[in-house]
Amino acid sequence: MSQQRLTSIEIEGFTSIRSARVELGAMNVLIGANGAGKSNFVQAFELLGRISEDQLNLFVGRNGGASALINDSAYGQEIGLKLDAPPNFYTAYLAAAPDDELIFDEEVIENLQEGNPEPWSRTIGRGHRETRLGKASGKRDVGPEASHIIELLQGCRVYHFHDTSVDAPVKRLSPTADNLALRADAGNIAAMLLRLKESSDRADKAAYRRIVGAIRLVAPFFRDFVLRPDSTDRILLRWSRQGSDTIFSANQMSDGTLRFVCLATLLLQPELPALVVLDEPELGLHPMAIVQLADMLRSASTRSQVLIATQSVTLMNQFSAEDLIVVEQRDGNSVFTRPNTAALESWLDEYSLGELWEKNIIGGQPGSTGSVLDV
Repeated sequence: MSQQRLTSIEIEGFTSIRSARVELGAMNVLIGANGAGKSNFVQAFELLGRISEDQLNLFVGRNGGASALINDSAYGQEIGLKLDAPPNFYTAYLAAAPDDELIFDEEVIENLQEGNPEPWSRTIGRGHRETRLGKASGKRDVGPEASHIIELLQGCRVYHFHDTSVDAPVKRLSPTADNLALRADAGNIAAMLLRLKESSDRADKAAYRRIVGAIRLVAPFFRDFVLRPDSTDRILLRWSRQGSDTIFSANQMSDGTLRFVCLATLLLQPELPALVVLDEPELGLHPMAIVQLADMLRSASTRSQVLIATQSVTLMNQFSAEDLIVVEQRDGNSVFTRPNTAALESWLDEYSLGELWEKNIIGGQPGSTGSVLDV
């Protein structure tokens, strides 16, 4: 199936986001102070992905219940989410229900038919606890559009590689059969790497070589992965180092190196999800590794859409002003704006983007109420 590109997302009444419409490009870099709402924006995509997996209320329960997710000032105590991916559009209105759950107040599919300036709209249900997109995909009148929306939501993947504790998923045994797509926590990374390494497909083998090469650039001591399933057909992430026959476990990698291994595997794999979302991917990385990460992110954005939230000046400096989305808190509400790129041109002759951010020229600093360029 062909990947659909999101042109925008609208969020109403979700956590710190009272009301926002954000235009999306191929590469999207969220910057802002702590508490501005970057992680809440990322969480909205995680919610959409859970909807596609019939896990709405599992997500709600794990994130403190409906009362913790609905903005205090939300009209009617509900959350509104709308995705634009022309010619298809999807809207979900999620209302508070007993037991601190969420139910669908309304679920809507729209499609912009050729020759029609206005999209037709179909409501596919109200009052249900999990999405009815699956049922709608079997209906003649909305089936194709519902299938496209399911694909779109399934493509909203939020990845979390921050956990490098002793019992982190990335350090556990995983079945070798679990190798079709990298999990959000990289719990199946060894199985994924084994598939790429042993594949007869040239693209898979080339991807494996790129992953190993990228890791060697930031960790010159790294030689290769050691990928050997045990007698139960499960596998651990293990590796070897240059000049040694000793085999090491993932526990014997530094936290930063292990996170970079996960990032390289995600971003250099042959097939990417439609939208790759990462919250502070630079965590624990050396500045040189951050530059390498930026190269991989830019390359991935030519094959997919990429959205990251960051507080790293080093990472921000690797992108252009057009990629930035500035997040600020104004009167308790998260506000999302794009920088005035034309006004920034003269400043960029003397300063980097990161320096302009630190000087609060483009906003996104604690207490900031906008870019000084807009005053």
